[in-house]
Amino acid sequence: MPGPRQDLRRRLTALAFDQAGYFTTSQALNVGYSYQAQKYHADHGNWVRIDRGVYRFPDWPVTSDDAYVRWSLWSGGRAVVSHETALSVHGLSDLDPGRLHLTVDPSFHRRDDAVVLHVAELADDDIEQRGAWSVTTPVRTLLDVAQGDTAQEHLDRAVLDGLRLGRLSRRALLLATDAAPDRAALRVERAIAASEAQLCAQTWPAASGIAFGTSPLSAASTRQGSAAT
Repeated sequence: MPGPRQDLRRRLTALAFDQAGYFTTSQALNVGYSYQAQKYHADHGNWVRIDRGVYRFPDWPVTSDDAYVRWSLWSGGRAVVSHETALSVHGLSDLDPGRLHLTVDPSFHRRDDAVVLHVAELADDDIEQRGAWSVTTPVRTLLDVAQGDTAQEHLDRAVLDGLRLGRLSRRALLLATDAAPDRAALRVERAIAASEAQLCAQTWPAASGIAFGTSPLSAASTRQGSAAT
C-alpha cells in the first residue's frame, strides 16, 4: 500500500500530466506539499523551478504545447494565446513572431520581457480552450492581427489559408468586421477580396461556398468613403 509521500507524488503527477509536466506553488500546496517541502524538492532537483511560483518535473517529455502551458500558469490562467502566435497555433501563418503574444484583461499587472502582452476584454466566444491553456478563435485572431502592424500580404495569406482549411468562413469574418474598429475591418475585407480573387484564378467553383454574396471590395470601398467624409 503506498504511503503518504507516494500518494502525494501520485496526485501531483496526475495534475502535472494535464499541464505538460508543469504545476504551480498553489497547486502543489493544495495537493499537500508545504512550502518547506516545495523548497526541499526544488533544492534537491526533484522539481525544476521555471519561474516564480511555477515548477516542472525534470525530464518531462517536450511537447508543442509547453510554452503555452507555462505562460498560462505564469498568468494564473488569465492569459490567452493571441495575435501572431495564435495564427501559428491555428496553422494560418508561417510567421515567427519571436516572442509569445498573449492577451490579458485590464486588471492583470504582471510583466515579462519574454512575452508580448495585449490588453483587452475577451468574450467567451472569442476563446478556444486547449486543456491547460487557451487561444483566441481564428476570427478573433485575424481581427487582432489586422488591427496591428502585420503586413497586409501576411493577413491576406492567413485569410486564404483559413478559408481553404475550413478554419473560418467568409460569412463569419464579414459579420465580425461589423463590430470591429475601422482599420481592422477594412484590412480584413481587403484580405477576403484578395483571397476570393486568388481562389477564382485557381478555378475554384462558386458553389464551394467561399465566393458568394456582397463583395468585400464594395464593402471596403464603402468604408473608405465613409472614413473620408
